[in-house]
Amino acid sequence: MSTTSAQAVDIPPPGEIVTSPNVSHVTNVPKPAGLETTINTDIAFQGDYAYVGNYGGFSIYDIRDPKRTKVVSSVVCPGSQMDVAVYENLLFTAVDNSRSDDSCTSVAQAATVKESWEGVRIFDVSDKKNPKYIKSVETNCGSHTLTMVPGKGKDRRDVYLYVSSYNPNVTFPDCLPPHDKISVIKVPLRKPTEAAVVSAPVVFPDGGNETQPGLLLPTSGCHDITVYAEKDIAAGACMGDGVLFDISDRENPVITARVTDPNFAFWHSATFNNEGTKVIFTDELGGGGAATCNEATGPNRGADAIYDLRRGRFVFKSYFKIPRYQADTENCVAHNGSLVPVKGRDILVQAWYQGGVSVVDFTDSAHPKEIGFFERGPEPNGGGGGIWSAYYYNGYVYGSDFHNGFDVIKINDRRTDPARSVRLNRLNVQTQASYGERGHGH
Repeated sequence: MSTTSAQAVDIPPPGEIVTSPNVSHVTNVPKPAGLETTINTDIAFQGDYAYVGNYGGFSIYDIRDPKRTKVVSSVVCPGSQMDVAVYENLLFTAVDNSRSDDSCTSVAQAATVKESWEGVRIFDVSDKKNPKYIKSVETNCGSHTLTMVPGKGKDRRDVYLYVSSYNPNVTFPDCLPPHDKISVIKVPLRKPTEAAVVSAPVVFPDGGNETQPGLLLPTSGCHDITVYAEKDIAAGACMGDGVLFDISDRENPVITARVTDPNFAFWHSATFNNEGTKVIFTDELGGGGAATCNEATGPNRGADAIYDLRRGRFVFKSYFKIPRYQADTENCVAHNGSLVPVKGRDILVQAWYQGGVSVVDFTDSAHPKEIGFFERGPEPNGGGGGIWSAYYYNGYVYGSDFHNGFDVIKINDRRTDPARSVRLNRLNVQTQASYGERGHGH
């Protein structure tokens, strides 16, 4: 029997759940009314609640008892991608879709129209059953993703949002080339309605990687930024470039190291290890819509790249890609993940769209190894879908599935079990904090 047909036998029937022996599916909660036809995206956590973004708005889930996870409320407020971050009573949501205005009743409107709006919406979520939309902040080229950055010193009662956006066009009055910058929003926690853009630092003053063959898009800003605020550093996944920032001046992040890789098509997201001595970058080969986890694509293209940080420079160590081939109909790509907080080990849980959820031990940077997985068989009728974000929070893995809603997953393994003793009060995955500090959220 050929390898291809043997692999085809391994692909589960449409929608069927398959896991490694150490992973179990705890529950699934379908998307709430009003958001059934739009896809789920990112997740943020605070206390006993999960906030799940959706192209049509967002939902708040009660996860006090993960086995009985339930929807508390949902808000219909369209605008892709609805990347989310939470702090105290505020929920920040990203809109990278040109709208007729900033309201929740807006409709899509071309970015060529000067009056069109895109950027960040801020909600007061102190009443989980009744979130209130309190402020919008327009940003150049919208907000594809956002990263919450705690203030420090005299600004410790403020938070900042690093807004990543890209794809400028000479016909877009609010998004003109070269757009080699990010937008920095300052949010005064005592007066959040005074949130405003305070700087738009040019992070690629000499231009980014624009000419490498095989790039999905030339660098024109960043796709996503992960900050490690205690260490005053951030890792930027910036389209054609992977970068390291010094963020000691919160309003003026500066690139201190850059790396490119001829194997990478689109630097999509980044995760530090707990010590801040490694960074995993993901590559969104095919832009999220292609089948890149098949035999034809192979083990290295579309893989994670693992780097050690030595003297402030990136040192490449290895690639990691899920070892299970997916069907040629399944969009599969390295996507959003988070650390499993095990002291002394580096373990990542990561979404791969229709490739499902993968748990990877990268303690040995040169020899990463998958130690657990969860996935569904292909979407019926060969459609797109899968898990957008998979994050570990207080003993469970939570997955945000395009169509199937909100999954709760558990891993029982001696390598990950110590993480259960780490209790967090908040988790915004792009705002990393050391395990020793992570319990001290609000």
